[in-house]
Amino acid sequence: MTAKKAEPGIIATNPTARHHFTILDTVEAGVALTGTEVKSIREGGANLRDAFARIENGQPVLYQCDIAPYDKGNINNHAPRRPRRLLLHRQQINKLAQQVEQRGRTLVALDMHWKNGHVKILLGLAQGKTKGDKRQSLKEQQARREIDRVLKNLRR
Repeated sequence: MTAKKAEPGIIATNPTARHHFTILDTVEAGVALTGTEVKSIREGGANLRDAFARIENGQPVLYQCDIAPYDKGNINNHAPRRPRRLLLHRQQINKLAQQVEQRGRTLVALDMHWKNGHVKILLGLAQGKTKGDKRQSLKEQQARREIDRVLKNLRR
């Protein structure tokens, strides 16, 4: 029997992360998952809204990542919002720990994706936006949309 190939691409994204935070740097981390969690992810049961990471006792941990219970699971099914260990190299952990210690910075989960059959999380080192920053971002988005709309009409 051959091994099942994982679907390439993005599993889930955090839609509010880039709106509420300015992303300063990104890092890709592996996630320590149980079997029923992987099966649930394959069925599309992952949600990253409000997901963030902390470094506790020298280990990065992912919080508020919601992975739905596996439908065909039994009594040993996983808890949907349990803290999950992230897999990073020691140098990456030390670098992130130094950066997160600075005031106003946090680690936010940006997306979950497949890479070589493994589930990976893209973490962003983020700094919170103020209300004015959010308004400026919205103005820039609207200006970009207007320019795209005009260019589209010119191409016709």
